[in-house]
Amino acid sequence: MTQPLLQRSNAIDAQAFSPSPANELRRVWRAFRVVVHLCYGLLLALCLFAFWRPYSPVVRRAAQHWQKRLLHILSVDVEVIGRADAGARFLVSNHVSWLDIPVIGAQRNVHFLSKAEVRKWPLIGQLSVAAGTLFIRRGAGESRQKSHEVAKHLQRGRTILVFPEGTTTDGTGLRRFFPQLFNAPLIATSRVQPVALQYLDARGRVDTQPAFIGDDAFHHHLWALLRRDVIRVRVCFLPSLDVATTEQDAAEALCRESREAIARVLAD
Repeated sequence: MTQPLLQRSNAIDAQAFSPSPANELRRVWRAFRVVVHLCYGLLLALCLFAFWRPYSPVVRRAAQHWQKRLLHILSVDVEVIGRADAGARFLVSNHVSWLDIPVIGAQRNVHFLSKAEVRKWPLIGQLSVAAGTLFIRRGAGESRQKSHEVAKHLQRGRTILVFPEGTTTDGTGLRRFFPQLFNAPLIATSRVQPVALQYLDARGRVDTQPAFIGDDAFHHHLWALLRRDVIRVRVCFLPSLDVATTEQDAAEALCRESREAIARVLAD
C-alpha cells in the first residue's frame, strides 16, 4: 500500500514542475526580475555608499528590505517560530542553501560569516561586501583569527550569524559543528542563539530541492528553483544560551549545546 501511494506522490510532484510553455515563460520572466533586482541592489549600495559604510543604519534597513523583496520574487513563504533576541547576538544555524541568507536576513539585522568563494560570485559577491559580510577561507586555518574579528563586531553591537557545519546539507540532518568560532561569543561575552531552518513541502515533509550542495552552480540552482510555485521554509529562533560557563572547554560546550538544540527541532 505504501509503494503505490509513494509513486502517486512522486507523480503529483512531477506534474507540479512540468515544463509547459506557460510555465517556462513564467520562469524566464522571474529570472529577469531576479537579475533586475540584483542590479537594483548594486545601484542602491552605490547610492548609499554601502561599500564604505556597510554598518550604517540606513544601509542595514535597505539590506533587509532588499532581502524581503528577493524572497517575494522567488515566492519564498517563510514561517517564523520563536523570536530573534534584541541586541547583539552570536547566531548559529544549520546550512541548507544560499537561500538561508536572505531568509534569515529578512527577519532581523544580521551580518553573515560566509565562505570566501562567495566574494567572487558575479553581483552576489559585490552585494555581500556591501552588506558587511565577513568571509572565511575553508581549510585555511583562519578560524582562530576570525573568531577574534567576529568578537570585535559583537562588542560593537552587531549580530553575526555563522554556519558551524562549514558546508551545506540536504536538510534531512546535521553534520558535525566546528567549535573554533564559538570562542567569539566567549571573548565578547555575547549570548548565543541557535536557529533551525527547515525547507518543507506541502505535506510538511523535508523538501530537499532548495538544498545547494555538491558541485551545484548558483545559476543552475536558481534556474531550477524559479520553476517552483512556492518554496516553504520554517525558521525557528531558539532560546539563547548563556556564555557564563566555567567549563574548561567552554567553546566545545556551546558548540555541543547549539547543535543539540537545532537537532531536536529537525528531528520533530
